[in-house]
Amino acid sequence: MKKILLIFIVFSIAINYSQEKEDLFSLISEEKNQIELLPERMVFTQSLLWGKNGLFRKTGISDLNIENREKELRIRKNMLNAHQVIGYITLASMVAQGIIGGKLYNGDESLRNTHKTMGNIVNIGYFTGAGLSLFAPPPLINKKVQGFNSIKAHKILATIHFSAMVATNHFKDRNKDTHKAAAYTAFASYATAVLVIKF
Repeated sequence: MKKILLIFIVFSIAINYSQEKEDLFSLISEEKNQIELLPERMVFTQSLLWGKNGLFRKTGISDLNIENREKELRIRKNMLNAHQVIGYITLASMVAQGIIGGKLYNGDESLRNTHKTMGNIVNIGYFTGAGLSLFAPPPLINKKVQGFNSIKAHKILATIHFSAMVATNHFKDRNKDTHKAAAYTAFASYATAVLVIKF
């Protein structure tokens, strides 16, 4: 089981890096006078940092111009690649935590400290990955696509697994059954989110 999971993770990462990415920088250089530097729609965390009146603009860390937007798009690409790699590691950690948690719930008290340690590892991986996605610079274009697609599914599932992760942590010392249900919900929605973005 562990070998299969490891092969799946390595294979998925290899496929991702072998796929060609759209070069957004060429859009900037080709249409310097015609293109807006920021998309019309941004996640509020992106707007907070990278918007026209965002923190990085007001402090002068990154003025809004073509050169800085090119740098920001490179930063975005690196942050989203790291988000994806950390996502696979977190998924593997969640599987391990589920196995350990199952044994603990069946009475193996010797695993209590291991369960807590693995819980910390899952939390660090999960919330680091979430932060990389939420605080990455915005894309150049953020068009609203009609209908249902893998990106929309990924975002809906992200809302579910983020809420479930918060609930898992909140109930860990308060209610054993609710903690367990929230953990399973977090894992199921997280694993599905990873799968829909790949296929």
